[in-house]
Amino acid sequence: MQMSASGDYWSFCLETINPMQDVRAGLVREVGSLVTWSVSSCKSGFGVNHLRDDSIETYWQSCGPLPHLVNIQFRRKTVVSDIYIYVNHRLDESYTPNIISVRTGTNFNDLQEVELVELCEPYSWIRIKIKDICNLSLKTHLLQIAVLKNHQNGNNCHIRLIKIHSPVSTKDFLLGNFSTVEMRQYTTIK
Repeated sequence: MQMSASGDYWSFCLETINPMQDVRAGLVREVGSLVTWSVSSCKSGFGVNHLRDDSIETYWQSCGPLPHLVNIQFRRKTVVSDIYIYVNHRLDESYTPNIISVRTGTNFNDLQEVELVELCEPYSWIRIKIKDICNLSLKTHLLQIAVLKNHQNGNNCHIRLIKIHSPVSTKDFLLGNFSTVEMRQYTTIK
């Protein structure tokens, strides 16, 4: 993926990304099913459920003024390493997000921006790495994805899918640190 600094944010150009590759390898787990999802607004029939239906044909559509918000609340503090967002400028044109802010915190009152990303006509998965000031995966209760601007100054936005990844701890103090799926399956005592 090519990234170029542009002001205070990163500009992303595309490479082929598969968010399930690391999940299948056992390096991360997809934790989106363990959270409570909410959005700032939606057009009738294009709600938050479309962000998680695993179909790139459906999408969440916002309804109202910018910024458009997707709130992801964890039941307990959770380590998050990556957010994957599927958008398609070829189909959605002015509805495609252009500048996205990722914020984290313990509640809505203490959110801090951790990433500001500019997308250049994306048509696939976008990977946003979530790191703290020590460059480690971030532990949080709440993630907020804020669409600050759309392509062609569009008002409402389309986001087709979102995946949230949490790293898998590969250390087992009794059995060791294994890197292959075949060996990791034996590190749990049942």
